[in-house]
Amino acid sequence: MEGKLARLLRGVCAAIGLLSSFAGAAQEDPELALLLKEAAERNPELLAARREAEAAASRVESAAALDDPMLEAGLVNVPAQSFSLRREDMTMKVIGISQRLPYPGKRDLRREAARRDAQASAGGANEVLNRVQRDVKAAYLDLWLADESLRLTESNLRVLEQLRSIAESRYSVGQSTQADVFKAQTQLSRMQEERLKLGRERPVLEAELNRAAGRDGSTAVKPRAPQVREADLRLEALRAAARAGRPQLLAQQRLVDRSATQLDLAKKDYYPDFDLRFSYGQRDNFQDMRREDLISFTVAINLPVWGKNKREPRVAEAESMRSQAAAMYQARLNEIDSMLRQQVAAAGQALRSVRLYEGALIPQARLTADASLSAYRVGRVDFFSLLDSRMTVFNAEIGHAAAVVAYNKALAEVEFLTGAALF
Repeated sequence: MEGKLARLLRGVCAAIGLLSSFAGAAQEDPELALLLKEAAERNPELLAARREAEAAASRVESAAALDDPMLEAGLVNVPAQSFSLRREDMTMKVIGISQRLPYPGKRDLRREAARRDAQASAGGANEVLNRVQRDVKAAYLDLWLADESLRLTESNLRVLEQLRSIAESRYSVGQSTQADVFKAQTQLSRMQEERLKLGRERPVLEAELNRAAGRDGSTAVKPRAPQVREADLRLEALRAAARAGRPQLLAQQRLVDRSATQLDLAKKDYYPDFDLRFSYGQRDNFQDMRREDLISFTVAINLPVWGKNKREPRVAEAESMRSQAAAMYQARLNEIDSMLRQQVAAAGQALRSVRLYEGALIPQARLTADASLSAYRVGRVDFFSLLDSRMTVFNAEIGHAAAVVAYNKALAEVEFLTGAALF
């Protein structure tokens, strides 16, 4: 039983590790798939949770095991004055064995309580895996956003260099003022500072991603651009998925079941246990008198008479623990429902932002920037308007990248809350 349960635990953990990743992203992004796989195999916190679950699984059979039998040996009815083992008929050397047997049903209840506890521990390990993979996805997306922001900043720096050259050329022939050159240089300096800031942030984000994946902190990671896939985010379906697949909820439900079993076990304590004893007494012969050896078999029970002081408080404690476990389950359920609403709303808002950036804001900003550049070359637009139009393009591109990350992070959070893949 122990081996089967341990193997089942490891199989469930491995299955959750495969199912809780982005199905589409894992196929199209091998780097993310590798990170998720390594996180499932190497993350120290996850490994500790699995060892704890395996330890709980190992306690199942021992919980129902009988107490060790008691072996006794001694002398019985030895005369106090002579200490002779031959003089008295009832003097004997005794060897015996005794075994305590719990009242029928107690062992099964103890095994069931331990089994529920092992299931809760396995659910806890799966919850850690669920959270670790959520953290890997979030860190991966943050790292990609830092890389994309750095790429857009570099691109914008090249454009600003061109605008400065145009401003300097026009100033050299008296077609613009020196203020245009100063403004271009100021904006360039700001972009260079932004580049330095992003350069400082990237190693931190990369180290956090490697930590979540159980990797060495210096391992280089080059994330790919995330896709924007529209997922089915119907709230009722997600709530049902959470109830069926969220490891934390399943573990909490097993704790409710364990508390109910503990209550049944506390009530069983009103019934007595049995002590079985068998002994063999060897008597020495006296002169010509031959004495037969003796065999004894006795049954003893404990008398559960201290119900008010001993057993009633235990039953009351078990009832309170059962109510507490049920209340905790409901609290987790309410928390997940609330967070699902928030993440579904966040995902919807982020997706609308992505579509707005792609369909309107970025194309319009680029057209405006191109038109402003053409107009500036012929003196119909001032340099400040030209620079503003270019920064509008840059900000729209940064906003689009941030919206893509926000949408995918919301999906990752929904997957974490439900314990199920969305794709």
